[in-house]
Amino acid sequence: MTFEMLYNRLLKASVNGGMQEELNLLEDEGYDPYQLDCLLHPRKHPVVIRTGRCDCSCDQKDECRNKCLFNALFVNKDGNIDIRTDTCVGCGDCVAHCKAGKLTESRDILPALETIRNAKGPVYAMIAPAFVNQYADDVTPGKLRTALKQIGFSGVVEVALFADILTLKEALEFDQNIHTEQDFQLTSCCCPMWIGMIRKVYSQLVTHVPASVSPMAACGRSIKKIYPDAVTVFIGPCMAKKAEAREADIKDSTDFVLTFQEVQDIFDFAQINPADMEEDERDHSSRAGRIYAGVGGVSEAVRMTVERINPHRDVTIRTRYADGVPACKQMLNDILEGNGNANFFEGMGCVGGCVGGPKALIPREQGLESVVRYGNEATYQTPIDNPYVLKLLHQLGLETIEGLLKDSDIFVRKL
Repeated sequence: MTFEMLYNRLLKASVNGGMQEELNLLEDEGYDPYQLDCLLHPRKHPVVIRTGRCDCSCDQKDECRNKCLFNALFVNKDGNIDIRTDTCVGCGDCVAHCKAGKLTESRDILPALETIRNAKGPVYAMIAPAFVNQYADDVTPGKLRTALKQIGFSGVVEVALFADILTLKEALEFDQNIHTEQDFQLTSCCCPMWIGMIRKVYSQLVTHVPASVSPMAACGRSIKKIYPDAVTVFIGPCMAKKAEAREADIKDSTDFVLTFQEVQDIFDFAQINPADMEEDERDHSSRAGRIYAGVGGVSEAVRMTVERINPHRDVTIRTRYADGVPACKQMLNDILEGNGNANFFEGMGCVGGCVGGPKALIPREQGLESVVRYGNEATYQTPIDNPYVLKLLHQLGLETIEGLLKDSDIFVRKL
């Protein structure tokens, strides 16, 4: 029985309420106990898991190992490629390029479904800004919200609202710290691959990164601040978010991470068609937060907000962005060589930004077009204009937006 067969079989049983019976049946059949444990207890295992023995040559294994930017692959004592949990950021590049097809991503879906059914408190779906039209062109945000509630979520929160808050925080940081032509700031807090690259490969640049959590972590922490017994489930196109959610300093924010594909699998087995759902419109994000999912979106969001905060700055904001690991490396090398030609730098690990993530359901060009359109439909242009931002900050104990720089433990991490 292959890993995918086991996954599909157990997911179908879980959706239909027959999980225990299916596990009992497996006792009499041939299956890999390690694969079963990976599905039932994903946090005990790496974000990338090996589903079988490597049947390639030693030279090919060395080629695989050496391709990892984060030095997370190694050949174990049994001669198989394995993953270092402490260095893997979950980018998924090894999964995409494994010629033997023996690497796959971790799946949080089975324990997540069990928790949704049995949680004592509310369970919130935190949906990434890249979600627009991922489940078909006629699936509006309101219909997707209703479909997720059909699965059992108590509520659905667009992470774009927290991208608004992080945009505001980074704009305030820029206005406070960038005063000369030599000063510069690095973002994007939303991309764990980019942050991992800076922390683990370009650590001399860490001091130029604001101490901000990602919008995912900000969303999860805020929900848990307001509803202490809540369970938080992030949904997006990114494998790296699974690794980010396990990091020691922010693992308090997000209980499970599901990809768009995992949620589509639930819809399929539960026979839920989001296009048939009723509308449930409750979005409160500005254009700035909504465009985070596309390359250059963070730069544009922060630029607009800086100009709204202080339109008469002596040093104006000059942005540069890169997408994809090679382009990000080139930009970081340019900065180190003094050729950055900007003072605000955004990096996205995936080509196209989050819309180009490995678990996106539609082509990145289509995803980017959808995100831009959704951004243009927003009532508010920047978080400064968005009354829901200030209302939420008040709920979290911050009386002014400047409190984001001194009183915002929820939105801060140490790199």
